[in-house]
Amino acid sequence: MTMPPRLRKASLIAHVTSSVGWLGAVVAFLALAVIGMTSRDPATVRGAYLVMEPAAWYVLVPLSCAALLTGLVQSLGTSWGLVRHYWVLFKLLINVVATGVLLIYTGTFRSMAHRAADPEAELSSVRNFSPVLHSLLALVVLLLAMILAVYKPRGATPYGQRRRQTEREGRGTPGALSVSRV
Repeated sequence: MTMPPRLRKASLIAHVTSSVGWLGAVVAFLALAVIGMTSRDPATVRGAYLVMEPAAWYVLVPLSCAALLTGLVQSLGTSWGLVRHYWVLFKLLINVVATGVLLIYTGTFRSMAHRAADPEAELSSVRNFSPVLHSLLALVVLLLAMILAVYKPRGATPYGQRRRQTEREGRGTPGALSVSRV
């Protein structure tokens, strides 16, 4: 069953907004991570690591969860379906794994913030390359999801192939119910 056109467009806007927001937040987070690694000013370095924890909890996590939820709504409420096409499954897998890694990694943000808050901690112990690496990987993964969403590569799952065949047979059979798509 597909959603009415207005609802489908509203959910698409919500999905695109949360997904692009997540991507933008990762770029901003990458900038913070690079500043934390390269700045010569100790207050700037400490500040960068102090802001990472709340930024993760109040920006990255909500946007990743919103992208996941709105993506599920989009797939279940449109003809693309959740398990009909491999690209949809890959996007779902990307989102679930990226959100899971982010949730696990928030503990690291907490420990980095505690270390940065300690005025006695050496600056070398405050700096951490891990946020740069994780932000770069997240950026690549999210760009891959965007590419899949735009190009929608061919490749129906076995379920999608059976479903398509059933729909074709149903349309050609006299007396069979036909559902028109608007």
